[in-house]
Amino acid sequence: QVQLVESGGGLVQAGGSLRLSCAASGRSFSSYTMGWFRQAPGNEREFVAAVSPSSITTYYSDSVKGRFTISRDNARNTVYLQMNSLKSEDTDVYYCAARKYKPAQPMGTLYGFDSWGQGTQVTVSS
Repeated sequence: QVQLVESGGGLVQAGGSLRLSCAASGRSFSSYTMGWFRQAPGNEREFVAAVSPSSITTYYSDSVKGRFTISRDNARNTVYLQMNSLKSEDTDVYYCAARKYKPAQPMGTLYGFDSWGQGTQVTVSS
């Protein structure tokens, strides 16, 4: 497993942008699929975006497609989530997660993600 620490959350007005970062410790970061998820109190954790180990494949939920971009820098052991055109419904706690890469794993689910960060709050005011 890897240890993950998110940063970059905060308060932003609707239409604004934020960039979340997730720093990973431990070796073999480049062998992990990385994902971003979000959760509101009382709700289930939901998938936001994922990126394959070599960044060849990215995948987004329909609710963020075209507005959010996931990327990673394997030299820095860091994954990012650039969030543009933010809406009030994007308000949530955002979590970074990792899973060891295996072929044919589904990209749009929580399946297999077994390392999680502590979360960072994103609040979008309307």
